[in-house]
Amino acid sequence: MKHPIVRKTCALAVAFAVTGTSFVPAAFAAQPATGGPESVQDWWTGGQNFIRQGKQLYANTRRAKNVILFIGDGMGVSTVSAARIFDGQNQGKKGEEHMLSFETFPYVALSKTYSWDQQTSDSAPTMTAMVTGYKGREGQLSVNHTTTRGECDAAVIASKSLPTILEQAAAAGKSTGVVSTARITHATPAATYAHTSVRDWEADNNIRAFEAAYGLPAGSCTVKDIAAQLIDVSPAVRASLKVAMGGGRSYFYPNSVFDPENTSSRGVRTDGRHLPNEWVSTRGGASSAKYVWNKADFDAVNPASTEHLLGLFERSHMQYEADRNNGPTGEPSLTAMTEKSIQMLKKNSNGFFLHVEAGRIDHAHHAGNAKRALIDTVEFAKAIKKAYEMTDPNDTLILVSADHSHVFTIAGYPARGNPILGLVKEVPNVDGDPVENAVDSLGLPYTTLGYANGPGWRGSLPTNSAVRPTLTEAQTTAVDFLQEATVPLGSETHAGEDVAIYASGPKAYLVRGVMEQNWIYHVMKEAFGF
Repeated sequence: MKHPIVRKTCALAVAFAVTGTSFVPAAFAAQPATGGPESVQDWWTGGQNFIRQGKQLYANTRRAKNVILFIGDGMGVSTVSAARIFDGQNQGKKGEEHMLSFETFPYVALSKTYSWDQQTSDSAPTMTAMVTGYKGREGQLSVNHTTTRGECDAAVIASKSLPTILEQAAAAGKSTGVVSTARITHATPAATYAHTSVRDWEADNNIRAFEAAYGLPAGSCTVKDIAAQLIDVSPAVRASLKVAMGGGRSYFYPNSVFDPENTSSRGVRTDGRHLPNEWVSTRGGASSAKYVWNKADFDAVNPASTEHLLGLFERSHMQYEADRNNGPTGEPSLTAMTEKSIQMLKKNSNGFFLHVEAGRIDHAHHAGNAKRALIDTVEFAKAIKKAYEMTDPNDTLILVSADHSHVFTIAGYPARGNPILGLVKEVPNVDGDPVENAVDSLGLPYTTLGYANGPGWRGSLPTNSAVRPTLTEAQTTAVDFLQEATVPLGSETHAGEDVAIYASGPKAYLVRGVMEQNWIYHVMKEAFGF
């Protein structure tokens, strides 16, 4: 029986070896240079186990006591895939067979992320869709799409406002919480509690600057800034909002007050309001309300005796997980913030609504920095695992999704187990031969991960070379490495493809097929029985 021989530039040995009843060249009889640990039978067994587990699923039609909405900002499908491999390889596996915690959830769907006026959206209308049930306009938070851009009259904004799932949970007597690694006034967390026509109005000085830019009288804009809206919520939300944690401290401090961590910097507020002090004074005083800005004070908070917790751990966004200071003057991890939030919220026998955002996945992608994005995604998966372990899947609906994707790619033909942050090394044509770097048309190696646009375009880097460099594995796996980009941009952009939704718990079976993003709200509403 004749077998085709793969042609290579090198000459092949002419000796033959017997393998079963077949004769093959000895050069092809060696062990493969790459592959997985599975036996032939393992593939069949795994498939049968999947079918058996599927047959055991049942539609949990119970009403949810609790709902947790996890959003990985910018966590597209390619980010999940790369993070899965990255996490698995860090655990000594090949990586591709690994699963992140939320990937084991029984129900998965796709979410269409376009907004009312954007094919590829920003975080404001996408999160608005998920927490209100309506698709909105670019840059606007929890107001309907008839809202004029730059509308700053408080009465008009009130008439255009859409009730959020957090506000409805508060009205139903449930406890609520908002956690993010971005500024707590940033678009995704802010959409749960704030209503505004401009997502950038995070502090009053932003509104004053808008007035000046458009020739409006100072103080003519009556809409409140987002930080103030977190404090000046309705009485029902004020009572229910037990936890608000993230970054953005400078937006809460007046410009007369120095930052507690960076004493050369002040707050940015021009209205004189010290919002952390107001959080404590308007929520029962220091005996029941706490404000913390570092990990030591966070760790000292006793959930049993604390009713309201505000944590602002950075002047702007919190640190990437790769850079996080875990010491007393540093900041807690996303997992730690999630754990403490649930400890506080679950004291309410009526249940709770909690939103948790991994906000810095998005920022790392904008910077063209895949390693930091993947490390933050892995931490996000740990936070979800902690939440699942702390709650009962019979009464707690957990939804995991993203507001949008990024132009982040996994490309080439890398061999199984090839380092996800490394250079592409392909399966050799002849078993026993070593894996080698794949090369482009210029004869240069390239990475598995890349971006369609962004700051990683080599002509925009300090080398000022339009020709691709000869990259090394040490370079591409470094935490500061910027993956190569096709189109030069100062900041990489979002992408418009669908993102995934992962669901577990009561009414999770309603997550199915391809969904409009605003239907996520309707699943949560149905689960709560509102």
